[in-house]
Amino acid sequence: MTASSPVPKKRKKVAHGVTPLEQVQHLSGLEFMQGILECRYPAAPISAALKFELVEVEHGRTVFEGVPEFAFFNPISSVHGGYAATLLDSCMGCAVHTTLPAGQAYTTLEFKINFVRAMTEKTGRVRAEGRVIHPGNRAATAEGNLYDSRGKLLAHATTTCMIFPI
Repeated sequence: MTASSPVPKKRKKVAHGVTPLEQVQHLSGLEFMQGILECRYPAAPISAALKFELVEVEHGRTVFEGVPEFAFFNPISSVHGGYAATLLDSCMGCAVHTTLPAGQAYTTLEFKINFVRAMTEKTGRVRAEGRVIHPGNRAATAEGNLYDSRGKLLAHATTTCMIFPI
């Protein structure tokens, strides 16, 4: 984080896990995602493993942030592309989730990613912003952008998600 970067807000200690369906199937996707943001429901285990967190939620949009660590590097001293792909898949899929009514879920059918810049030990905190393009009944599409701490684009992606009843 640079000297001019804003200081992140203090958050509650985030629990990680999987929420039983019977506890959340009556909630809309937006209500469930807001519950994760407010620490009423656990964050996904993948976010603990890759050390990123949900920081913003609204209808059709989610934002995740994290700091790539040495453990995420590939053998040529840059952050593995899977880190960017996971952040983008998460922000886009969760953006779709915020548009779903109670009793509906989604899964990623496909996504395409374009890497624009490499992440290195100097990248600092990154921000993945996902936005729904089309909130369909059977399939939904979304886009995502990954930025470094200076606001420079690192990668961008699109996804198609399948919608189904739970």
